[in-house]
Amino acid sequence: MQVILLERVEKLGQMGDIVTVRDGFARNFLLPQNKALRATASNKAAFEADKARLEADNLERRKEAEAVADKMGDLKVIMVRAAGESGQLYGSVSSRDIAEAVTEAGVSISRSQVVLDRAIKTLGLHDVVIRLHPEVSKTVVVNIARSEAEAETQFSTGSAVTGGVADIEEDFADEEVVEELFEDEAPEEAVEEVASEDADAEKSEA
Repeated sequence: MQVILLERVEKLGQMGDIVTVRDGFARNFLLPQNKALRATASNKAAFEADKARLEADNLERRKEAEAVADKMGDLKVIMVRAAGESGQLYGSVSSRDIAEAVTEAGVSISRSQVVLDRAIKTLGLHDVVIRLHPEVSKTVVVNIARSEAEAETQFSTGSAVTGGVADIEEDFADEEVVEELFEDEAPEEAVEEVASEDADAEKSEA
């Protein structure tokens, strides 16, 4: 089927382009989403007559999207999820979850704007594209961790924290052993008290 694009469609063309696509793609996506019109003679004439307004509307929406992209800056969101020692999530993170996290961070978006081929199923830092407009996209970092502390570690190291609690705490083992050794030592006051008691016992025996 031939269609007239009403906006830029990635890997397909720009507004006003007449392209050939599969019938199913046109009927199920392009036409109902108002991204294209059937390339009939009447639609071609209507598009040409309305082209200036469509381009002006598109320019306005693009400016708004660029302003939102600037507001987002280098946005990073943390999502706490349960996961096994290998880093595999007990579940997954979907486009809806990411849209809600970004919205909670202060930028309102819909799940349809999240470009995600498949749900995320592992811990770590994931770059996710947010399509704010057909011509404006922004990448956000989605940090999936088992806790806020793990998320901070992942931000600083740039990689996922895997392993169990014992593995995570291993780096602190030596410090804890040293502290225990010092805790086991008798304080100076206690040593002096024991020496005094021994001296009194010797006097009594004398």
